[in-house]
Amino acid sequence: MKKIAGNLLFRVVVAIVLGTALGLVVPTWIGRIFATFNGLFDELLKFLIPLIIVGLIVPAIAKLGQSAGRLLLYTVLLAYGSTLAAGFSSYLTSITIFPRLLGDQIAAPPMESAVVLSPFFQMEFPPFFDVMPALIFAFLFGLGLTQFRQSSLLNIAEDFEKVISFLIEKLIIPLLPLFIFGIFLDMTYSGKIAIIFHVFLKVIGVIFLMHIVWLLLQFIIAGAISGRNPFRLLKTMLPVYFTALGTQSSAATIPVTLGQTKKTGVQESIASFVIPLCATIHLAGSTLKIVSCVVALMLLQGIPIDFFQMAGFICMLGITMVAAPGVPGGAIMAAIGLISSMLGFNTEDQALMISLYIAMDGFGTAGNVTGDGAIAVILDTVYKKPS
Repeated sequence: MKKIAGNLLFRVVVAIVLGTALGLVVPTWIGRIFATFNGLFDELLKFLIPLIIVGLIVPAIAKLGQSAGRLLLYTVLLAYGSTLAAGFSSYLTSITIFPRLLGDQIAAPPMESAVVLSPFFQMEFPPFFDVMPALIFAFLFGLGLTQFRQSSLLNIAEDFEKVISFLIEKLIIPLLPLFIFGIFLDMTYSGKIAIIFHVFLKVIGVIFLMHIVWLLLQFIIAGAISGRNPFRLLKTMLPVYFTALGTQSSAATIPVTLGQTKKTGVQESIASFVIPLCATIHLAGSTLKIVSCVVALMLLQGIPIDFFQMAGFICMLGITMVAAPGVPGGAIMAAIGLISSMLGFNTEDQALMISLYIAMDGFGTAGNVTGDGAIAVILDTVYKKPS
């Protein structure tokens, strides 16, 4: 998984650089070839995203629901609460800072190129069902499967999850850099590329600072509840942060997270249950990053931002991404369906979202798993008290 994540980041960076450079000199007919590919790949994504949501979420909810006990309930509530809080904090911070920070880019009129990279041909293959029905079906069906142990339907769902994971890893991820290359090629043609790069640098800087602040808040809360020094707790968890930056994988970082969490004084029984579970269901860092990128791109494209629409998006995002961390590229693939259906992002905006997400993938993962330690500290304190 580490190799896949690292190679993907490298290939995306190369795709962005080449797309930007070649967009200035490439003949129109070559540009149209990539425009044709992008149109087909976009249709493929639209077709697969509802299936990805069903394939990943159904078995995740089914397996989660079959683990009984109050500790499970408390862990899920804390993890989802942290994810929601990170999402809403990111939204409020971004909607306050970005209008001023990106003021020049927002105010700049869109530049139109005399040459349009239109595809040679187009094909449509509509999905079997839309994103929202897929999400509702996945949640309800997964919830229903929790009532049946050793169910043949659960076995089918797990096999379908393997098929979806295979398609993501062997089909979508390898083609993704080519898709991003075509998008940046087109943006260079249209004269948008300078604005995009300015936005990228500013957004990445703000998101990095928000991640640091959010981690501090998590451990301050954990320290206040447990009566421990929050800065010592965070210092103990720092090896987890830097390991996750390198692996870009919550699952690959579990051994380090578990070891450092025990060093904070958390009981082994609590740490051994909470840390592997939170590696899957605690997505605070990734949610913070996605919400901030969404706000920046909506401002840039002049898309109206409504608080209640964003609130619904953040709540659904927290559920959608529950199963995604175990699959390389699964998080953004699952999230992009909501971004498209609930916020109206077009193909170009989706490609920019994917590029921004992958460029900061390590930050999101590091924020997720380091915060798992804070959740474990809180739960350890609760279970040390008499009930």
